[in-house]
Amino acid sequence: MSTIQYLEDQAARAERLAKRITDTSTIEKLLAFAGDRRREIDAIAGKSRRTQPSLHTMR
Repeated sequence: MSTIQYLEDQAARAERLAKRITDTSTIEKLLAFAGDRRREIDAIAGKSRRTQPSLHTMR
């Protein structure tokens, strides 16, 4: 499992759990955790895009 897949799984689990509980404080913490994981995914994906050669530089 790649890092991105792992982070996506963690975010999805937190979001699913947040939908099933009623404690507002815990819901907020779970959704914040999920948001943090998704920002990590964005940062990793952005880093991957920047390190891959573009089509223009490959010619």
